[in-house]
Amino acid sequence: MSTMVIDGKPATARSGKTVEIRDPATGDLVDNVPQAGVDETRQAIDAAHTAFRAWADTLPAKRAQILMKGAALARQHLDEVALLLTREQGKPLRDSKIEAERFVENIEFYASLSASGAIRGKHVQLSVPGAFGLVVRRPLGVVGAIIPWNFPLTLLANKIAPALAVGNTVVAKPASTTPLSTIRLVELMNEGGLPPGVLNVVVGPGAVVGQELIKNPKVRKIGFTGETQTGKQVMAEAASDLKHVTLELGGSDPAIVCDDADLEQASKAIAIGRFFNAGQACLAVKRVYVFDSVADQLIEKLTARAKKLKVAPGSDASSQMGPMHTAGGRETIEAQLKDAVDRGARILAGGKRLRGEPFDGGFFFEPTIITDVPWEARVWREETFGPLLPIARVKDLEEALEKANDSEFGLGSSIFTRDLKRAQVGIDRLDAGYTWVNTIQVAYDELPFGGTKHSGFGKEHGVEVLDFYTEQKSAVVVGV
Repeated sequence: MSTMVIDGKPATARSGKTVEIRDPATGDLVDNVPQAGVDETRQAIDAAHTAFRAWADTLPAKRAQILMKGAALARQHLDEVALLLTREQGKPLRDSKIEAERFVENIEFYASLSASGAIRGKHVQLSVPGAFGLVVRRPLGVVGAIIPWNFPLTLLANKIAPALAVGNTVVAKPASTTPLSTIRLVELMNEGGLPPGVLNVVVGPGAVVGQELIKNPKVRKIGFTGETQTGKQVMAEAASDLKHVTLELGGSDPAIVCDDADLEQASKAIAIGRFFNAGQACLAVKRVYVFDSVADQLIEKLTARAKKLKVAPGSDASSQMGPMHTAGGRETIEAQLKDAVDRGARILAGGKRLRGEPFDGGFFFEPTIITDVPWEARVWREETFGPLLPIARVKDLEEALEKANDSEFGLGSSIFTRDLKRAQVGIDRLDAGYTWVNTIQVAYDELPFGGTKHSGFGKEHGVEVLDFYTEQKSAVVVGV
């Protein structure tokens, strides 16, 4: 049985309660993990709080060296970690390997920033003779990192890498359905040389573990990725203790395809963006608006790509799309699809569960394309967290932008065009924290990432994320 990691050591739950981890492709039991309560969560917070001062006082170059050593050890175990991720989450093994490697790359990126002096303050000339001012950057303290199940390793790294690099300590809470790969990576980072208490992981329900992280006064920052409604609750509850928060929430990312676009390139990018991880991604393409003059061609290409995708258990080397993660997630997609069809939408590809071997034990659903979807349908208003893609025809860029922005969400967006002026209009006017032009939806470490409207608050990635894991302090110096 896997165990939690508290103060650098394996930890179990005093209650003896455990969480069953099951394979979404088969329903088979993978492992049991201790289920933390308030006591274990407080123990982890106390360990992080005790470790904070020494870690914050460690020279940035030394912190970077330790993080690099942990990342190097994790890199030696990528195959092991990827297999755990596939078994608990369901995604194809090749995608799990990419995600495990992205974890390591993210740790290395922020360790390098720390070593290179990216954490900088300011020298300010004051109006008083013989005095000068300093603006210095200080770590916040204990960070609570609350991670969802869809990309547990990538989203873990997004929080712990910058947090640790600038001198914070961390208590991570993975989703109760996907803790195994997270636990293993935390073990490896600790084995790599992190001092006890600097990085801890506890597993348990959000109503218990998450609440303690949010309410405990020793935790000074919450980094949360999850659905919008939960994020609003996190922000409201964290406000009572004036905690810093970063929220990466839901998205309903639009893609606009203009009449001058490379349709082969656009169809490939949109298909990857929609069906990667069975469509269970905040940054997935979830709505397509295509100019009417090229709509038939694009729809034909996207439909063909959806029908060709190999859906299979993630352990199958030929799998291009695995199962959905939960029965409830699949039922939600089915309900959204039924709502669209009942209103007159047409299904061009997919639209149903896969049956027979090897699908009956898991939560498989076909890659699905629909058109002629009325504007009042749920798929235009809600986040579709699964392999379901609605496509709408528009007359021009103005109509496409109007419909793309007609959403409470504002996370990612895409535009496909060969016209630089059109691309610039899309960049300027799409209400989203990220816009891709003629490419797939990939978030880069070098660029800040975060949503607008109901898609989030704060930034991850880029050097800009350091602003959200440090605070500024002013100092006045006289007579030295």
